Amino acid sequence: MQYTPAELPQAEPASTGVGSVLTPRRKLLFVAAVLVVAFGYFGYTAFQSATSFYFTVDELVQRGPVSSERSVQVKGTLEPFTFERADTATTLATFRLEENGARIDAIYDGVLPDLFFNPHSELVLSGTYGEDGVFVTERVLVKCPSKYEELDVDNPYGDVPVAG
Repeated sequence: MQYTPAELPQAEPASTGVGSVLTPRRKLLFVAAVLVVAFGYFGYTAFQSATSFYFTVDELVQRGPVSSERSVQVKGTLEPFTFERADTATTLATFRLEENGARIDAIYDGVLPDLFFNPHSELVLSGTYGEDGVFVTERVLVKCPSKYEELDVDNPYGDVPVAG
């Protein structure tokens, strides 16, 4: 039997154009935009918490105390005869850093790097500088000295004597 055009199954009527606003392409663009904004925000907050101001001792003394929430870095050299430990059973140390005639007192509780006492080393302390003028150190870095000299076996710390 043969079908005539009147007997052919009718197709669904064409849509009037009122479909979903979020096509697959728009959904993908929306998700990509949300991800870019989220990663941008996380990157910004991570960068802000990882940054710290860097001063020399004279710049920090001139600037004055820094907010206790804000960690700063200060560069200087160990002033001779100022390093002290309360006793040998503790790692709490006090010392003084100097640069260009300015000085700050510092406190550090921890193990100090080997080149800390080298008179040619520059020290970089990370921590907070409070109203009392004491730098509370969280981390000590020693920049390698620009000149190396053979250490005297009898006095391995050279002309930087250790007090008490």
